[in-house]
Amino acid sequence: QVQLVESGGGLVQAGGSLRLSCAASGRTFSSYYMGWFRQAPGKEREFVASISWGGGSTYYADSVKGRFTISRDNAKNTVYLQMNSLKPEDTAVYYCAAAEGPFRRLLSSSDARYWGQGTQVTVSS
Repeated sequence: QVQLVESGGGLVQAGGSLRLSCAASGRTFSSYYMGWFRQAPGKEREFVASISWGGGSTYYADSVKGRFTISRDNAKNTVYLQMNSLKPEDTAVYYCAAAEGPFRRLLSSSDARYWGQGTQVTVSS
């Protein structure tokens, strides 16, 4: 059974940092794009960042460029999201996701097949 388990969420003041982790189990995702999405109350789930299977390509939403960094460790089957200079508008539930299949891009919710349960990130002003 495939599982994606996020950790690292929490409450932080504006300007602070958090590092999210997503540990995958049940299969190896070394040939899959993986990424992060978020959903704020009353809003649709939105793309945050994704990374190619080897880590050579990364994609970011304009709203997080220059502040967030996605990375992965295929040996640990884990993907990370380093979030710096956090803003109150970054408050949301953050979800880890894996693409629908090997070597397929992950740039929108419809591209994802596997999802984690989500971790809450709250940024206070």
